Order: sequence, then structure tokens, then C-alpha cells
Amino acid sequence: MNRFKVEVRELGKDFQARQQILTALEGVNLALSENEFVSLIGTSGCGKSTLLSVLAGLQEPTRGTILLDGAPVEGPGRDRGLVFQSYTLFPWLTAQANVEFALRGNDMAKRERGRVARDHLRLVGLEKFASAYPSELSGGMKQRVAIARALSYRPEVLLMDEPFGALDALTRKVMQELLTSIWEQHRITVLFVSHDVEEAVFVSERVLVMTNRPGKIKEEIEIGLPRPRSHDMLSTPEFAELYGRVLESIRGESLESAGFAANA
Repeated sequence: MNRFKVEVRELGKDFQARQQILTALEGVNLALSENEFVSLIGTSGCGKSTLLSVLAGLQEPTRGTILLDGAPVEGPGRDRGLVFQSYTLFPWLTAQANVEFALRGNDMAKRERGRVARDHLRLVGLEKFASAYPSELSGGMKQRVAIARALSYRPEVLLMDEPFGALDALTRKVMQELLTSIWEQHRITVLFVSHDVEEAVFVSERVLVMTNRPGKIKEEIEIGLPRPRSHDMLSTPEFAELYGRVLESIRGESLESAGFAANA
């Protein structure tokens, strides 16, 4: 029996940039356990989003292997759900119809699709807005629809690329608590890309810090905070210590990219 839900082994990704090869990722190794919530964090341009895109099957790796339940990942699949920073909703469809659209490939009757869509809108607190169009929803509400849609077809892994990055600070905190509450109730394997240290520590079981480009995993930090979580714990000494560890790890990469010694 395979020990991990997701494994990445010696992954590398190159891009052709004008007359040269640009290496975005090199020697990336990571493993996600069943129902684990892991955040990926690092400086801008370190390859976080590229790694997520390769895991999603949207880009092919140049080198290395990606395994899901021990089997190689080859291209996109419904076993992986995606939530991006942009809301990626169809503006001509209602919130419910946007969720139902994701269910069309599930060989599901129309009535059943409607029920599942309503259940998942209820999960994110939007059952009263099922008939609203994206233009009638706030940014946070649009992202809730996107999360409901990604969860509706029951993927085995949820990949989230800075999903709250475009939201204001208050809405962002509300969405963080909503996401952690959903995960605590309905466990699923999550890889969450963020550039916000506080957010990464708050939502995760582990935080993986990436190096500068070419990106690879520099450090793994266990987050042993109790659950359920609320933002009250942000003021605790335990949270402050973990926040400081992650920040210091990223700080070293930031100083290096700016041309300073890590101990400056």
C-alpha cells in the first residue's frame, strides 16, 4: 500500500526564454499524506505557482516524477481540484450553474447535479445566493463559489494557488477561517500556495519553504497548533514562534535574492 497520497520526486521544470533555457524548478522533492493540509511559501518568482501547475497537469515536468496514490500523473484529471487567485467563474451562469457545470462529466442526472451544487453552496454559506450571477457577488463570495465548485466533484487532492490574494484583509481572514472549518469537517489532501506567512501558518499542518529560483524545498516546518482554529490564536506565543520560524526561513531567501548575506 502506498504511504503517501502525493509524491514529487526530483522534479525539474525548464522554460525556453528567448535564446536561453530558464530553469524554474530543480530537484523538488515533497510528499503529502492522505487528508493533509500543506502550504507552499517562498519569495516571488521561486516557482510556487509553476509547481502547482505541474501537479495539476497543466504543464509537463522537464524531469522527475509525480505520483498520485503511487500512479504517475499524466495530464489534468478530476482527481485534482483547482482554485486560483482569479475567480474563473462563467459570468453568464448563476452561482449554482457554475457549480453544476463542473459536475457535467460525472455521468450524473440533472436533478442530482442540482442537489450536489446546492449542498456545496450551503457548505460555503452561499445557499441564499444560488441564483445570483458573478457580477452580483463580492470578491469573497465569488471565491466561495469557486471553492464549492472545486469540491463538488470530490477530488482527491485540492490545489489552491493564492486563492485569497486578491481579497481585502478582512475578507481574507474570513475566508481563511471558512477554509479551515471546511477542511476540519471534510478532510481532503490540500496543497495551498501562499505568499502570506501568517496565512500559511494559520491554515496548515505543515509549511514548506522554497528556495529562490530554481525553486526546490528548502525547509519543512511542522505546525502543531490545535484545531479547530480561529484567529484568536494569532496572539498566542505558540503562533508567534511558528510565524517567526517561517519568516526567518523566507527572509534568508529574500536577502540572498537582493544580493545580501543571509545573516545581514
